[in-house]
Amino acid sequence: MPHLELKNIEKRYANENDAVKGISFAAERGEFIVLVGPSGCGKSTTLRMIAGLEEATGGDIFISGKRVNDLPPKDRNVAMVFQNYALYPHLTVFENIAFPLSIRKENKATIDSEVRKAAELLSITHLLLRKPKELSGGERQRVAVGRAIVRKPEVFLFDEPLSNLDAALRTEMRAELKSLQRRLGTTMIYVTHDQTEAMTMGDKIVVLNKGMIEQFGSPQEIYSKPRSTFVARFLGSPAMNLIRGLIVEANGKNIFSSETFQLELPLTNIGHRKEILLGIRPEIFSVGKQASGGSFAEIKGTLTLTERLGSATNYYMNSTLSLDGRLTASAQGSSVPDDYMIGEEIVFSVLHPEVHLFDAETGLRIE
Repeated sequence: MPHLELKNIEKRYANENDAVKGISFAAERGEFIVLVGPSGCGKSTTLRMIAGLEEATGGDIFISGKRVNDLPPKDRNVAMVFQNYALYPHLTVFENIAFPLSIRKENKATIDSEVRKAAELLSITHLLLRKPKELSGGERQRVAVGRAIVRKPEVFLFDEPLSNLDAALRTEMRAELKSLQRRLGTTMIYVTHDQTEAMTMGDKIVVLNKGMIEQFGSPQEIYSKPRSTFVARFLGSPAMNLIRGLIVEANGKNIFSSETFQLELPLTNIGHRKEILLGIRPEIFSVGKQASGGSFAEIKGTLTLTERLGSATNYYMNSTLSLDGRLTASAQGSSVPDDYMIGEEIVFSVLHPEVHLFDAETGLRIE
């Protein structure tokens, strides 16, 4: 039996705007599930319905096999950490963490023991007598998590808790939260719009778009086999290149053809689709001033932008082949050539046929 299960959950507001349109997924006990998608896709609304802060207008929510739709938030045994941490400024760190236990009227010895356990787990014991205004963003985030821990909930709910932190601290806190979840063994549902957080933290990812699930699966599964062009473009940085073209048969082989670009496809069961979208991850391309030996296909164009990221370098060329008018290649490593000039002709070579095919009309993956 799943620890947490959503069955056809819907949320419709008075203006008939459907924020969530029949979402269904399940989390096993101890799993870390990430809800990811663009702003307005319904991820925070879904989290709030699990918590009981929003009423579901359709469907069922189960925690440990029990339907909780009609239970108030305090009776669902979940703990939620918000984006703004929601700490009480007039209380010390100790008092903020202890607050859930205080309102339960636990005895002082229990409160002291549980708060100190949580503080030690989060390495904030030295901060217990400080006020929130004396803390950094990362320390405030730890206090908010500590307040959730002492409740000993069935499910932890996180609503973009790292979005207010700087990039370096976000990276550090991602690792800490994942490690904490492993140690506690508690089911966590985590909302973010950051694909890096989703890929690095989640055991499973729920990709949402316009109130519906585009795909649910492991990070590797979603990255390797995106179910739609939306997923393919949303997960991956830089985004997947999409080229519109036709399938032609030659000597018993399927050939993808678009203007001057042709690529033999390893798939044989493409069906009778005349027009498809070919997806190529930027890292599949190699970059050079001439075609690479042994490449499967080449695309020539003019270099318009170079992005040096240290561990990788991204190259952009304008191209009428691409749906958005440009193609991107990503060269891994810090020792890539630096003599490419903006405006000069370069060649993107496909070194191995790890490509993706999508129906041009529906945007859905072709297996």
